[in-house]
Amino acid sequence: MKKIILLAVPVILSLSLFAQQVNEESIVINIEVPVRVFQGNDFVDSLTIKDFEVLEDGVPQTLEAVYLVNKRSIERSEEKRRFAPDTERNFYLFFEVSDYTARLGNAVEYFVQNVLFPGDVLTIVTPVKTYRMRSSALERKTRQEIEEQLKGILRKDTLIGSSEYRNTIGELSSLSRSLAVAFNPDDTETQQKVGYDGAETLGRTVDEQLNLYYDLLSRLETLRHVDEKVLLDFSDYLQDETGQKYVFLFYQREYIPQIEPRILAQYIDLFQDRPNVQHTVASIFDFYRREVSFNVDKVKRAYADASIAIHFLFLTEPLVPVIGVRFVESSDDIFSAFEQMAYATGGFIDSSADPAKSFQNALATAENYYLIYYSPKNRSLDGKFRNIAVRIKTGSFRVIHRVGYFAD
Repeated sequence: MKKIILLAVPVILSLSLFAQQVNEESIVINIEVPVRVFQGNDFVDSLTIKDFEVLEDGVPQTLEAVYLVNKRSIERSEEKRRFAPDTERNFYLFFEVSDYTARLGNAVEYFVQNVLFPGDVLTIVTPVKTYRMRSSALERKTRQEIEEQLKGILRKDTLIGSSEYRNTIGELSSLSRSLAVAFNPDDTETQQKVGYDGAETLGRTVDEQLNLYYDLLSRLETLRHVDEKVLLDFSDYLQDETGQKYVFLFYQREYIPQIEPRILAQYIDLFQDRPNVQHTVASIFDFYRREVSFNVDKVKRAYADASIAIHFLFLTEPLVPVIGVRFVESSDDIFSAFEQMAYATGGFIDSSADPAKSFQNALATAENYYLIYYSPKNRSLDGKFRNIAVRIKTGSFRVIHRVGYFAD
C-alpha cells in the first residue's frame, strides 16, 4: 500500500523496550530556534551571539543565548540568560517506497554503523507499520545484528505493503498496450512492437477497457493519497516529543503507465455519439493533471511550530522500461509539497539515485547547528503564526531554520 502513513501505532521491536515521556512547556515565553549556517557547502562554526540577528514578524528581537551543537554535544555557549538545551536526538525514517533495493539497505547500514548513538531514539516507518526502538538496543545487540533486523523489516514490509500499488501499475501497463493497438487489431507488426499478445483484453470491448483504465487510475490515487489530517496529527504527536527531532523522508520517484494523448484523442473522435465514453476519456486526462491533495501552507506551519526538521530525500532510481508502454514521471505534486515542507522546517532536500549517499549528505547537514533563544517582544497569546527570520549581520551565508511558530 503506497501511501503516507505518518505514524501508525508503534510496534515494539525486539531490540528494545518502548518508553515515552511527554514534557509540556511554554514555547511562547522562550523561543528556541535551531539554525544552520553554511558558506558554500561548509557549516560555519565560528559565529558568536553578536553575529546573529533575529526578527519576528519583521521586528528585531533580543537574543538571550546561543549554543553551538555538534551531534549531541554543546561545543560552545554564550548566555545572557541560562537555558538547558535538550540535544537528545529523535530520528524518524520514513520509507515511502514501492521497491526495496540494495541501495536502500546501504542507507540503513550507514545509519546504524555510523550515526546511531546510545541515547538516540529511532522510529522507522515502512509502508506497513511503525517501529520504535531506544538505544538500549545497542547494549543488547551488535550493530550488525540491529542493521540486519532493520533491513529485513524494511525488505519484508515494502514487499507486502506495496503489492497493491505494484499490481495496479502492472494492470495499467497491460491496458496501455492493449489500447495502443485497439484501432488496428490485425496489425501484427504493431502488436509485436508493443509486446501485445491479446491476453490483456480478456474479451473486453474498447470502452470497457477505458473504464477499467480509469478505475485503476482512481485506485492508484487512493493508494498515493496524502491525508492532511494524518500529517497534522503526526506534527501534534512530535510537538510533545522532547529533544531535537529529525524526520528523513525517503520518497521513490513515480512513473505512471499512460495511454498516448493522441490515442485518447482518437477515442474521443471515434465515440462522439457515446457521452459516457467521452466523459471517461476526459476524466483520464484530468488524472494526468495531478494537484496536491492537502493544504501545504497549513501543514508546513504546523511542522515549523513543532520544531521538526524534515529532510526530503527524493530517490531517482532509473526507470526499468517495459516494451510498448509509455511511462510518464508523476511525482511533481508530492515533490513540490514536501520540498516546501523541508524548506519551512529548516531541512535538507536532495534528489539522487543513491539513497545512502543522499542520506549521508542530509545527516552531515543536520548534525551541526546553533540553538538560538529569545523572548518575543510580542507576548500576546493570540494563536497567530509568528514568522521568524534569522540573519547574519555581515558576510554572505546560507541560513536555514524553521519559519515560525504559533503563539498559543
